[in-house]
Amino acid sequence: MNASPARVLVVEDDDVIRELIRLNLELEGFEVFTAVDGQDCLDRIGYIDPHVITLDVMMPRLDGWTTAERLRSEEHTRTLPIVLVTARTQEEDVRRGERIGVDAYVTKPFDPDALIDVIRDLLDRGGRV
Repeated sequence: MNASPARVLVVEDDDVIRELIRLNLELEGFEVFTAVDGQDCLDRIGYIDPHVITLDVMMPRLDGWTTAERLRSEEHTRTLPIVLVTARTQEEDVRRGERIGVDAYVTKPFDPDALIDVIRDLLDRGGRV
């Protein structure tokens, strides 16, 4: 058993949704950090060193697609689990996420417990409990 909680970086431009995710994850024992868009995520990722990222798609400055592509292109974040949390539900959106290499796709509106289950599953697969 690990002594420290798993770190989750929540990347979401909507204040209400970001806080909903943060609160639910903290109640489950995760250490949660937040970013307001993709650029904010990339600026913070080095010092946060998260175990998993939840990533909205439609955001200002740098969208989730581009952010995920950049995370996958860097050696230190290439295998970092990414969960897209988005209202984009078209089949083409899901396929685009698969092509980029995201690990899970959760559509809005979502059940916070379902998102927590997805995050736990990704952490368990990566050897982090």
